[in-house]
Amino acid sequence: MPWKAKSPVDLRNEMMVRLAAGERLTDLCREYGISRKTGNKFKARFDELGIAGLEDRSRAPRVIPHKTPPELIEVIIAERRAHPTWGPRKLKDVLERRLERSLPSHTAIGIALSKAGLVTPRKRRRRHVPQPTRLREATAANDVWCIDYKGQFRLGDRTYCYPLTITDQFSRYVLACEGMAAISDEEARDVCVDVFRNHGLPSIVRSDNGVPFASTGLAGLTKLSAFLLRIGIQLERIRPSHPEENGRHERMHRTLKAETTRPARANLLQQQECFDNWVDEFNHRRPHEAIGMKRPAELFAPSPRAFPSPPHELSYPLHDDIVTVTRSGQIYIAGIGTISLTTSLAGYDVGIREEADGRWLVTFASLDLAHVDRSHGVTPIGCEVTANS
Repeated sequence: MPWKAKSPVDLRNEMMVRLAAGERLTDLCREYGISRKTGNKFKARFDELGIAGLEDRSRAPRVIPHKTPPELIEVIIAERRAHPTWGPRKLKDVLERRLERSLPSHTAIGIALSKAGLVTPRKRRRRHVPQPTRLREATAANDVWCIDYKGQFRLGDRTYCYPLTITDQFSRYVLACEGMAAISDEEARDVCVDVFRNHGLPSIVRSDNGVPFASTGLAGLTKLSAFLLRIGIQLERIRPSHPEENGRHERMHRTLKAETTRPARANLLQQQECFDNWVDEFNHRRPHEAIGMKRPAELFAPSPRAFPSPPHELSYPLHDDIVTVTRSGQIYIAGIGTISLTTSLAGYDVGIREEADGRWLVTFASLDLAHVDRSHGVTPIGCEVTANS
């Protein structure tokens, strides 16, 4: 009968004992329900190894033709150690270009990294359900640029660094990453001017609602945002407490933090050198999964809109008059008197036009700011630069 009551090893041992006692192998194979070939196999193992030869052996192949060679795994691990934040897809793309040969799948590379202890499990995060906004989706380079200050961090000399970053939303190209000693409207404007001179003007600049990009004043304007409007750039702002609306830029910040601030450099000069090297690698050598493993530099091109120097004169052909905002942020309208707007527009010209209902419309560049009348003073118009009114 086939062996079922006892374990296979016990039955094989019992069979070998009976065989040694003089019973015929053919009769035993028939009784135990196995072929003569199997009986000969276990007899040979028992003669060579004793009872250990009756144990089940692994069926795993001794040779795996498609197994990743150890020397290739060493190259993959070395590249991962050089770029600790790069995942299997990026490593595969970069090494295939360098070695000019095909590598195993990114899944196999991920397994090799995991076995080497180079993978940190991610915490499960609650998925965000996108909500419709009035933010524009970039379909080409220079449609939308994103600007933000990454969170500050302390340098080796105990001072703080505040990186100001600008990226092209479509290509993910990093246009600027400047470390600053403090958040500054004036320094942010200087960085923007340098970028505009080198790369031209975008159609839109997107920011959050923090300084120096927005304020609680009229239309949320600051000196920086007024300057951007002045040279013909539209403004977008994400909703407060919704950084996911600028998710591509925030994702870049996560990589920037991981690859340039741990550890932070000794001083601001050394940290800026680190930023510059990182930007070059990010734009030209690091493959990006969201753009088909291309490099951002492969998709970005300078804008055909050149930075105007000096800026063109503001004109308001549909308005009744043009008045200049004073240093204290005020304008004078005949019949109404002196009106306070915002110091962010100090020195700029605004257009004013009397409406059919007797109110005066105040416009700066392409943005209608407010209605003015005797009874209610300044009434802000729903700000067109915000994502959701």
